[in-house]
Amino acid sequence: MNAQRNPSRFGRVAVLMGGTSSEREVSLNSGENVLHALRAHGVDALAVDGVPALLAGLQQRAYDRVFNVLHGNKGGGEDGVVQGLLEAYAIPVTGSSLLGTALAMDKVRSKQIWLALGLPTPRYTRLSPGDDVSAAALQLGLPVIVKPACEGSSVGITRVFALDDLAPAVALAARYRGDLLMEQLIVGSEYTVAILADSALPSIRIVPAGAYYDYHAKYLAEDTQYVCPGFADPLAEAQIRALALHAFEALACSGWGRVDVMRDSAGNNWLLEVNTAPGMTSHSLVPKAAQAVGIDFDTLCWRILELTLGGAAP
Repeated sequence: MNAQRNPSRFGRVAVLMGGTSSEREVSLNSGENVLHALRAHGVDALAVDGVPALLAGLQQRAYDRVFNVLHGNKGGGEDGVVQGLLEAYAIPVTGSSLLGTALAMDKVRSKQIWLALGLPTPRYTRLSPGDDVSAAALQLGLPVIVKPACEGSSVGITRVFALDDLAPAVALAARYRGDLLMEQLIVGSEYTVAILADSALPSIRIVPAGAYYDYHAKYLAEDTQYVCPGFADPLAEAQIRALALHAFEALACSGWGRVDVMRDSAGNNWLLEVNTAPGMTSHSLVPKAAQAVGIDFDTLCWRILELTLGGAAP
């Protein structure tokens, strides 16, 4: 067997999924797909549901490395907790470090770093209990988006076009733990750029059947369209990929991930967020981008896992 394709190099791999975050169901779907792909290549992989189960296995020295598709925070695997735990046990894990995951999960701090570097991101304000949300919306200028500052998969998000709609928007977002974020709504097209190793894959332009790319359009609908690459113009494509890679690296992210971007009618790109353990479901975007450059799903999972050995996949 070719040494580069020898699955025994990985030892026993825990595919970390599920957990107790708001993205549990998506994570279970992602994890089952990754588990099947790795086993198809002969990797000794097992499913591990959530952080307590992971810790129990670590205490028994049951794993040699971890493929993390535990989405979200507070019981998910994208807020730095899992990464810090695995670092303490000296167990390699796919994706970004403790610092990168923690920064990317916090949309407010992501924006602070991007703005400090002169990278474009919509204007925003952080909402604390008791803040005058109407005054904040008027200062930003309607329409705005209200969302939890530390959630993903479009949970808790409301687009607000009138002041009367602010109260229910804040109530929805407040169901999730952590700060709230009010952000200028960028009207335009939504794009995403997958990152693999130190390269940006072709962008994807997302065209939902409805008005927005919400949870239903992401995970359930069959009529969402994905255009890859997102631009016919090579210069525009190169620009959004360069911006995404810069934004990813600015947050100390590494390995693999996904950067979400809005493009307004004037042709300006606006950074929204970085996902450090993106979805790996049948509707997910990183596999679609990889497919566009000839990387099938099983090979994509292999290459992501291979990065835990300390070098990019050949």
